[in-house]
Amino acid sequence: MEFTAQEIAHLIAGVVDGDPNAKVSSFAKIEEGHPGALSFLANPKYTHFLYTSKSSVILVETDFVPEEPYTATLIRVQNPYQAVATLFQIVDRYLNAHPSGIEEPCHIDPSAKIEDKENVYIGAFAYIGKNVTLGKNVKIYPQAFIGDNVTIGDNTVVYAGVKIYRGCKVGCNCIIHAGAVLGADGFGFAYQADGTYDKIPQLGIVEVSDNVEIGANTTIDRAMMGATKIHQGVKLDNLIQIAHNVEVGENTGMAAQVGVAGSTKVGKNCRLAGQVGVAGHIQIGDNVTIGAQSGIPNSVKDGLTVIGYPAVTDKEFARQFVYIKQLPELNKRVRELEKTIKNINNQ
Repeated sequence: MEFTAQEIAHLIAGVVDGDPNAKVSSFAKIEEGHPGALSFLANPKYTHFLYTSKSSVILVETDFVPEEPYTATLIRVQNPYQAVATLFQIVDRYLNAHPSGIEEPCHIDPSAKIEDKENVYIGAFAYIGKNVTLGKNVKIYPQAFIGDNVTIGDNTVVYAGVKIYRGCKVGCNCIIHAGAVLGADGFGFAYQADGTYDKIPQLGIVEVSDNVEIGANTTIDRAMMGATKIHQGVKLDNLIQIAHNVEVGENTGMAAQVGVAGSTKVGKNCRLAGQVGVAGHIQIGDNVTIGAQSGIPNSVKDGLTVIGYPAVTDKEFARQFVYIKQLPELNKRVRELEKTIKNINNQ
């Protein structure tokens, strides 16, 4: 595909500053720009690349004022990062249009309800169990397993190899990436006097609301009773573990390798960075930010930013870090003082 700067500006409500007929057919980082590429400048520390970039078109903020000569055509927008995201979505819809139809071989139980047989896609070797309900325009890619009594809402995409166990519910406009597992048993065992474990049946389900995206190989365990709940707008990265009876609030995002232990409630609009570990049976408030590799043993109040293990507020972490950096010098001074005291005592 090839677009002019003016056509792109129309798509993202931008204003062209330069040649409106400048053409682009690809994307590139601003520091790796080349003729025919579109780049964007969202972080001020990359500004110097704009003056040397060979990209044909660069998205900048509306009030950007250049301080050196440049060759690219600029498109001024309120938020360059959001604007390029919009363009990515347009290109993605074109390049990755989902197929329709039912491929063979696959298994579809006669009791399954497919609301939109014209636009549904069920890939080869997929399994659709008893009393499954598939909404309009649902896409089930090859080798996916959809267990008995599962409900999947309109426009949801289930990629290859996903497993959705019995009774689970998935809302509309969701994306579940390859290898994800929804509804496997939670880690429920009763420790016995002889050192063995007695399995506690997990009789609940997983409920995923609308507009949720679940990354590759992420696992969300079914509840022991009731439901493990992933609320509207949640975004989960790859390789995340959500344990039984966890509840994740609206529009919360989790980066790769986060683990949340059983029965914990995570609030709305939270941000959990990579490899965060959250203990069970605690409450994470709304609008909480947790730094990478943090350990969360206790509940966290609304609006806090925490980091570390065990996690503390970002300000306290910064103070601790300063002290830690001083430890070698402090250790040296203590040893010198000990030596001095020893010498005094020996006199």
